[in-house]
Amino acid sequence: MILCSTTGYQTRSFAEAAAHLGLEVVFGSDRCHVLDDPWQDGALPLRFEDPDKAASQIAGFASRTPIAALVALGDRPTQTAARACQTLGLPFHPPAAVDLCRDKSRLRKTLGAAGLQTPRFVRFSKANDAGKSAGVAAARIGFPCVLKPLALAASQGVIRADDRAQFVAAFARIRELLASPHVQVLREETSRYIQVEEYIDGTEIAVEALVIQGEPRILAIFDKPDRLEGPFFEETIYVTPSRLPAEDQFAVTEVLQQAVRALGLSHGPLHAEFRINGRGIWPLELAARPIGGLCSRALRFRMSAAESHISLEELIIHLSLGEDVQAVRREESASGVMMIPVKQAGVYDGVDGVSDALLTPGVEDVVITAKSGQVLVPWPEGCSYPGFIFARGNSPALVEDALRAAYAALRLHVLPALPVVQH
Repeated sequence: MILCSTTGYQTRSFAEAAAHLGLEVVFGSDRCHVLDDPWQDGALPLRFEDPDKAASQIAGFASRTPIAALVALGDRPTQTAARACQTLGLPFHPPAAVDLCRDKSRLRKTLGAAGLQTPRFVRFSKANDAGKSAGVAAARIGFPCVLKPLALAASQGVIRADDRAQFVAAFARIRELLASPHVQVLREETSRYIQVEEYIDGTEIAVEALVIQGEPRILAIFDKPDRLEGPFFEETIYVTPSRLPAEDQFAVTEVLQQAVRALGLSHGPLHAEFRINGRGIWPLELAARPIGGLCSRALRFRMSAAESHISLEELIIHLSLGEDVQAVRREESASGVMMIPVKQAGVYDGVDGVSDALLTPGVEDVVITAKSGQVLVPWPEGCSYPGFIFARGNSPALVEDALRAAYAALRLHVLPALPVVQH
């Protein structure tokens, strides 16, 4: 069973990986439970905002159609997956651990209590007065600081503030985002709060890992060569293997192990974000899910020296089936992905230069996921990229150069969005 959002990029990739392994797939998705199979895919309609009830529905389904493995895509389905797997006796992270990962406030408290480097933070109700909240934050944290929602992903709603005026503006902007229909429809308790954190400078990396019997197994450390300093934090380039010094990579491994134990994560995929500076290694995010979007296409693995490459999706399915994946190794080539940034708001009207981008040495694919007529929204309100560029090469530097050259060849056409007039 694949638990997914109806709009997730990864759903097809996991379904194809399962089919390649000879597995029958059923979906569990947060869609309308009144209409009779509106997407014609036989999915079980679930409400991820009520994970206990959704898990009970999955258990009922499994009593009629046995489930051998369960995979959750994106952040929201993970809480349902944890509870369903606990009931069905399938391997996954415990519900308590997954719940911690879904709440940035509880995550910070847990990691700090375990002695890990954690930014100072304070949580406010979104109904609070922005000016008074700025005064509290200035006294407890100081400037610069970062304001963010508790549970939204992909840096949506994350804003840096360098002074009181910027804080007040950011608070109001996040409050408006949390009140928007596409957030309110999620019906999550975390949407009632705004967290303010100490800004941590330094180099940012991402780590893709598996947790096996409580121990993390790092699959890849991604460098983020574009510095994310704000005021917004839209990500662009990921490249692996990391060019960090070996001692820093070893330190990241140790901190990840401590974080996994502190949170109680035990079995399943793990995506983590860290900042590194002269004060140490700072875990910013730990999510009980694989890397998002189509970024997983930058990763290929071998289960043994004699076997051909497999995808991250196949690897995670093997793990969810309870198979031994300890011997897995990432390919020897450097690889990377560029998430095509949203430079301006408007309506997507096509792209030129894809054929030229594909001719760039090292570039393997350019995937435009935006559809004609789709509204593009820049960060911090946005969270969806119009496409992805993938490259491989002999070194991380060559991969990074290839991604930048391919992006320079693209010309996205974005039309102004017409305002909606209400009568």
